[in-house]
Parts: sequence; C-alpha cells; structure tokens
Amino acid sequence: MLNQIIPILESTPQRWARMLGDYPAELTGRKPAPSEWSAVECIVHMLESEPLFHHRLKAFLAGEPTLSPFNPDPEETKAIAAMSPAELAAAFAAQRAENLATVRKVVADDLARTSTHTRLGPLTLANHLSEWAAHDLSHTVQAEEAMMQPLIEAAGPFHIFFEAHKVKA
Repeated sequence: MLNQIIPILESTPQRWARMLGDYPAELTGRKPAPSEWSAVECIVHMLESEPLFHHRLKAFLAGEPTLSPFNPDPEETKAIAAMSPAELAAAFAAQRAENLATVRKVVADDLARTSTHTRLGPLTLANHLSEWAAHDLSHTVQAEEAMMQPLIEAAGPFHIFFEAHKVKA
C-alpha cells in the first residue's frame, strides 16, 4: 500500500508546479461553472489542507484516540488565496516535502493503527494515507477538468469525446 501512496504524494507537487507554471492564467484561474473551483482555487484548498493531513498522520503515529475536524482558518485561507500561482506551487511543494519526511517513516505495521474521526468514526492509518493520496488525485483531476472546459467548447464536433469531463453548470 505504501508503494502506491508515496509515489502519488511525491509527484503531486511537480504536477502542480508544471500546471501553474506552464499553463496560461486564463486557464488556471477560470472557473468551469459558477459553483465550481478553478485550478488555482483547487491548489489553495490543497495548501490549506496539507497541515491537517500531516497533523492527523502524527496523531495516528502518537496513538491519539481522536482526530481533529477540518476547520480552515479564514485568515490563513485569505493569505494563501492572495499568493500568485507560482507562489502557491512553491509553498505546496515546500510543505509537502516536510510532510513526506514523516510519511517515509511509516512502516507496514503502522498502517493498522487506529483513531476516531469525530464524524466518520473509527479509521486506520491506512485509511488516512489512502484518503490523502486520493485527495491529491481528486483535486488535480478537478483542476484539469476546469481547464478543459474552454477547450472542450472550442473543439466543435469533437466535444462528444469529452462528455465524461464536461462540468455541468
């Protein structure tokens, strides 16, 4: 399991650095629909979530019985949202590099460690790490789909090949 999760957690910052560094702002800042997030909004969320994932990982490893809920600090979110795309990618990469140092200390026996989420109930460290990697992939795909929307619209008759990726308004 760790051999699946760690490569995802390791590669996500590079994917975001390429996306936010190479793609035009008209794509990365564009919302696919009024209630959906742009790519930049996705990375803002990932950056504000990253400390929570690390905190929960340390809680599992320390044997803490209860996991804290996700309550982002509005002021911190505001400060993160004010960063440029390049700054967001760099901040995410730096924070992830620190967090990976802890992830790499996890051994197979640790995966069965348990704690209780206040809303979801009992969880294992394996559940937590899987959710972390899925969270990375989910928001990266969400960002890519947001950027696809104007391209799908401009594809004319080819739009039929992208039905699974169309964001419904």
